[in-house]
Amino acid sequence: RQRARGGGVDVDPVLIAAAEADHPGPRWLVGDLAELDLPDRFDGIVCAGNVMAFLAPSTRRPVLERFAAHLADDGRVAIGFGAGRGYEFDDFLADARAAGLVPDLLLSTWDLRPFTPGSEFLVAVLRKG
Repeated sequence: RQRARGGGVDVDPVLIAAAEADHPGPRWLVGDLAELDLPDRFDGIVCAGNVMAFLAPSTRRPVLERFAAHLADDGRVAIGFGAGRGYEFDDFLADARAAGLVPDLLLSTWDLRPFTPGSEFLVAVLRKG
């Protein structure tokens, strides 16, 4: 039985230091998601906390491309962010497709409520496609 390994990446060294202090053990890296280049491939990638909406518009697709590059062939990426933050859900899904990721499941909350056209939040579970 394999154990799960976790870790994280943030451009802010203060946040990485806090993560290391609060959760020792996982690998925490200071870095830009748009330039991420690790030798590892992951079964699961989680991008929560409106990260996609906080990115500069010019880096959104490159971040999705880096997620796709780091995803195992049968892995999944779960990305969640809210509406009204400058990144329309349709634009995000188009960027994901352009980056080689396709939706497996679209939800309106992290507690698995169905996504509808009026949803104020999107959780997209994506795979390579």
